[in-house]
Order: sequence, then structure tokens, then C-alpha cells
Amino acid sequence: MSEGLPGWTAYLGTVQQTDVLHNVTYNTLASVDILGPTWTKAPEEPGIIGGNYSVYLQAGYQGVDVTASIEQTGTVPVGSESIQFKAWEMFGGSFSVSFNGNNLPLTVLGTGQSPSGQPYNLYGVNIAPYAGETGLLDFTESINGGLSLLLDDINFSTSSVPEPSPALLVALGGLIFAIFQRKKASR
Repeated sequence: MSEGLPGWTAYLGTVQQTDVLHNVTYNTLASVDILGPTWTKAPEEPGIIGGNYSVYLQAGYQGVDVTASIEQTGTVPVGSESIQFKAWEMFGGSFSVSFNGNNLPLTVLGTGQSPSGQPYNLYGVNIAPYAGETGLLDFTESINGGLSLLLDDINFSTSSVPEPSPALLVALGGLIFAIFQRKKASR
């Protein structure tokens, strides 16, 4: 069964989809699906994250790697500091969020459990620089890394996204330096 995704435009690669699947997913083919409320999940999946429906983005291989994405054009409410959303990734996924073509770095704000008991992450992205602007908000699951992304409860928030801690930044810098030194020594 297929239907529209209210308020959003779905894409497989660069091809706009007029319909999305309802309670149907594929193993290797790219698709955008809306799951719920009668979705029968596999044991390793969280099922619906919250409410009655979740959006499922599945990148896939269809002769070439194909991304799956949803987009929406609108105005970021004045006073918004972040976009927060719940997401579950199969195989450690590789997804991105952008506004007007600008990648928004993802921050894990916490974790939760779906009604079926499976874990998901609560993410936040900093949207403050774009407050009051009209543009295209995009969520994309890409083929490199994982294949599937389940999204739910996408909303604007007046809460800011915490910056990475200085200790984390120093540790990351040290790791990059060590990798560089190791490559340099092997030449």
C-alpha cells in the first residue's frame, strides 16, 4: 500500500517520490516508508518510536548506491535554538541533516526506549543561525555505513544543543595527531 507523507517530500537519490510505502520495507532496495500503527517489526527493530507512526528511510543498492531522504520547505521559528528528533539506526547508520544545503552537525542528547523496548537516540542539531529564515530542511540516509533510519518526533526547540566538551576536543585532536604521526612514520 502506498500513500503520501504529509508535509514532506520524499526522494530516492534525486528522484522525487509521489507516494511512500505504508508498512512495507525491502532488504536491499532504497525506499521511504511510513510505519504504523499496525506495523509488524522484526525482533531487532524498535517498531514505532513514539505515537502511531514513524518514518523509515532506507538507502539501498539499485545498480548504484541510492540515498533515501525527506525534505520540507518552511520557516524556522524565531527563537528556535535546535531541531530535536528521535532516531534509530540499523547497523550504525550514516545519516545527515541539512538546512538550505548546510550540513548541521548531529549531537546525541540522550537515549530512550520505544514502546516495544528497543533503544533509540534523541538527537539535536543547532538551528539558531537560521532562526527566522525560510529554507529546505533535509534528512538523508546514505548507503555508506548503515542502511536504515527510523525517524520520529521532529520538532523545533528553544533549548540549545550542547557544544562538545573541551576534554573531548583535546582527545579527538590527540587521536588525529597520533594517526598522522603513524602514517608519517610508515612512509
